[in-house]
Amino acid sequence: MGNMSRYQKSFTSYSGADIVATFNGIVVGELASITYSVTREKAPIYTMGDPNPRSFSRGKRGIAGSLVFTVFDRDALHSLKQTDSVYAHGLNSTQMPENEVLPVHEIANRVDGNSPQTAWKNKRKPIFSDEIPPFDITINFLNEYGQAAKMVLYGVEILNEGMGMSIDDITTEKACTFIARNLDEMAAQDDWED
Repeated sequence: MGNMSRYQKSFTSYSGADIVATFNGIVVGELASITYSVTREKAPIYTMGDPNPRSFSRGKRGIAGSLVFTVFDRDALHSLKQTDSVYAHGLNSTQMPENEVLPVHEIANRVDGNSPQTAWKNKRKPIFSDEIPPFDITINFLNEYGQAAKMVLYGVEILNEGMGMSIDDITTEKACTFIARNLDEMAAQDDWED
């Protein structure tokens, strides 16, 4: 430790190139951007005869954000969709061809021998991103000085997804919005207790 230079002992920062994100332990290299915000309801409490608030009540808290992925030759969340199964209403991946899309009124007719009471027990792989069960996002930071940090978003569920292609765009991107149950704020790796 005595030979450590003053540059190695100073505060550090990280760029996007220093970050690796994992979704439930799966590295998602396509992630180009992640943002989040924490909001909470707070309202003033007033009493008669005083225009100033006496106190502030504290209400519900929400954690939400967005994910932006660079799209290559498959959906950015393809690997995550392959590891999870969701309950289907009468269909599973073996009963329906991979690219077939059915209208809602036909789904009930494709139970293949299951009664309507047990059809919900069938499992299939998620088709849309909003069907992926809740997952954790761990963001690890490591720069060239060997300094590390991490943060975690817990219970992430995707709400919306969108993608566009254009002759004027050099890359294709997919954007998703999400909500989360909790988070561990970014902290130096030395500060985390294992």
